[in-house]
Amino acid sequence: MTENVRTHSAHWGVFHARWDGSRLRVRPHPGDPDPSPVLDNVPAAVGHAARVAAPAVRRGWWDRGPGRDPGRGRDGYRTVSWDAVLDRLAEETHRVRSTHGDEAVYGGSYGWASAGRFHHAQSQLHRFLALTGGYTRSVNTYSGGAAEVVLPHVLGTFDAVTRYAVTWDQVAAHTDTVVAFGGMALKNSAIAAGGVSRHVERGAMRAARERGAVFVLVSPLRPDLPEALDATWLPIRPGTDVALMLALMHTIVEAGRADTDFLASHCDGWDRLREYLFAAPARDAGWAEDITGIPAATIRELAWRMAHGRTLVTVAQSLQRAEHGEQPVWGGTALAAVLGQIGLSGGGFNYGLGSLGHYGRPRNAVPVPTFSRAPNPVTSFIPVARVADMLLHPGETYSYRGVDDTYPHVRMAWWAGGNPFHHHQDLRRLRRAVAELDTFVVHDPMWTATARHADVVLPSTTTLERDDIGATSSDPLVVAMKQLVPRHGEARDDYDVLADLAARLGHGEAFTEGRTSHEWLVHMYDRTRKGLADRGLDAPSFEEFWERGELELPRRPDDGGMLGRFRADPARHPLPTASGRVQLGSGPIAALGLPDHPGHPAWIEPTEVPDDRHPFWLVSNQPATRLHSQLDFGAHSAGAKRSGREVVRIHPDDAARLGIGDGDVVRIHNDRGACLAAARVTDDIRPGVLQLPTGAWWDPRPDPDRPEFGDDGLCVHGNPNAVTRDRGTSSFAQGCSGQLCAVAVERYRYDAPEVTAHVPPVMR
Repeated sequence: MTENVRTHSAHWGVFHARWDGSRLRVRPHPGDPDPSPVLDNVPAAVGHAARVAAPAVRRGWWDRGPGRDPGRGRDGYRTVSWDAVLDRLAEETHRVRSTHGDEAVYGGSYGWASAGRFHHAQSQLHRFLALTGGYTRSVNTYSGGAAEVVLPHVLGTFDAVTRYAVTWDQVAAHTDTVVAFGGMALKNSAIAAGGVSRHVERGAMRAARERGAVFVLVSPLRPDLPEALDATWLPIRPGTDVALMLALMHTIVEAGRADTDFLASHCDGWDRLREYLFAAPARDAGWAEDITGIPAATIRELAWRMAHGRTLVTVAQSLQRAEHGEQPVWGGTALAAVLGQIGLSGGGFNYGLGSLGHYGRPRNAVPVPTFSRAPNPVTSFIPVARVADMLLHPGETYSYRGVDDTYPHVRMAWWAGGNPFHHHQDLRRLRRAVAELDTFVVHDPMWTATARHADVVLPSTTTLERDDIGATSSDPLVVAMKQLVPRHGEARDDYDVLADLAARLGHGEAFTEGRTSHEWLVHMYDRTRKGLADRGLDAPSFEEFWERGELELPRRPDDGGMLGRFRADPARHPLPTASGRVQLGSGPIAALGLPDHPGHPAWIEPTEVPDDRHPFWLVSNQPATRLHSQLDFGAHSAGAKRSGREVVRIHPDDAARLGIGDGDVVRIHNDRGACLAAARVTDDIRPGVLQLPTGAWWDPRPDPDRPEFGDDGLCVHGNPNAVTRDRGTSSFAQGCSGQLCAVAVERYRYDAPEVTAHVPPVMR
């Protein structure tokens, strides 16, 4: 595979590819020591039946006009010409803005559409909406919404204390003990927004282990750390990590092993937290045993280990995607502070290390190419995971960061490069929410469940069908992403579609700035070229870069970044927190009086827990075989399913008690809905816990056991968001809490329906 080979990039890795006219052949970049098998999904994107081949409109919307319609997701489609659909969309956008105001337009487009920095769907759409009047926006992410709010109060700027503090090189060289709350699964760190050229995580952990480092996994799932590390597995009860953290702190302090000098010189609010730890009931090892299921002796042994040598506390993103998800992030920070290790090389605290591929790497020393957005003249926003609340309850008040705000009345929603009917919770509720819109517009290459609920579906090119530049600030390789295959059907680049719409609305020149796609790539690349030239380094022209296919950038020193400087001299380099120090307790947060978010890390009982009717915790984590729902039909993703259905893991004791055998189709259910999945019986999971990854395209049918749920009570493909809980993590951060919920499981007693999630709707 050498002739006509081109370089390209995806969120799961840089790769080389060759198109022979009928088949795309893909191989990993030769410099990647541990390439992701998710690359095997890429060839399926070429010409798959699920591709959107031409502009399509929902018949009810096209024939009857805009307005509230429960037919979304149930109606048929018809194809129309590009000119006809863009004319209608321009008219509808003008109607909504002139009648209801600019805040009545919602710019969704949350998602990971492409590693390319120009054809970044969210940037393209938000630039268009901002320049044509403005839009209601979202803030934060489904992945880290709770942490993104609490960490700036506790440690400082989010990226500075997550991406660029503790690196994998530091772990390999210096760490003695890694306590991984929620684990550091390689399936997660294989993925990075903007792409990743070298997957170093496995090698770094192996190097640390060979040096003598000890890894402790705190998770109900054993695969959350690589098996080769021979980690100590503590199969904790889901959602109780902060109770374990508090008990470890209590034990360390009681044993006289706390770093009181560091607590005095670098921390604020320790008195408040210490009082909570030792007040009745004392948050000691015995107290935590009852909550977590981890024996008190094991907790005391772990505390002793952590207090000797260089210890790194990591908190996976998954832990804060649950009710009160802010607490393990704050608690992990406090635990590292009690040990006095924040800011040490390979020690202290890191949120998200191992959760994403762009964490734990030094920052590039020069800027990478990016597409410029435009200022949004509309100020209204929502926390991203509250979209269904916004659509269902316009005008109602909600709390965020201690401030009350009001949900706007959105009439028109745009989505490009995302699939909320994958990543949002309680999908039956989301379907009711989108029914409230006047108009729902989706740009997508595929007939996802979201596209099937749209009034207008605009067929986008995939990353394989266009030129772009792949780059991210935490990976040194800038990639010339060259078009690999012909465009599918009538698919167009989002940029060209939005440029045509902007022109119809009188903003064409402002949107394009007179540039073609290629001219934008040259323009974007120039900031990187200039950055290199300013340092006296080789600064190839765009044409030279494009011919080479890639360009390696210099990196900043691996010196611990902001936290390292703060540790060395807290007076000269204070943290950007209220006190300039690590906030172990916060008077301003306490003053808000929020019952679900006190002024220090705390154990708060969740409101949804297993009971007699729903006796299992369901863990809905990230899939190992794809990025979210992208290319769910690809070879690697499809190969891990059983009879086309997603796989749920269950402990042998639970399976035997319920008469469930390996490979059986089971029904997972609660009072929000149900889904089918194929059982995998394994002792890699804690008893009383099920694990079903997200990402299977929603395929709703009637549930014979709950006919009152109508035609969407049962997802036959295995999307866990059929049953997850659509509530904020707390009234402070309002993050996504979809990681955990309570369910029941049973063998499915009917003939399992055929999965049709990847079959496109019939066009009429």
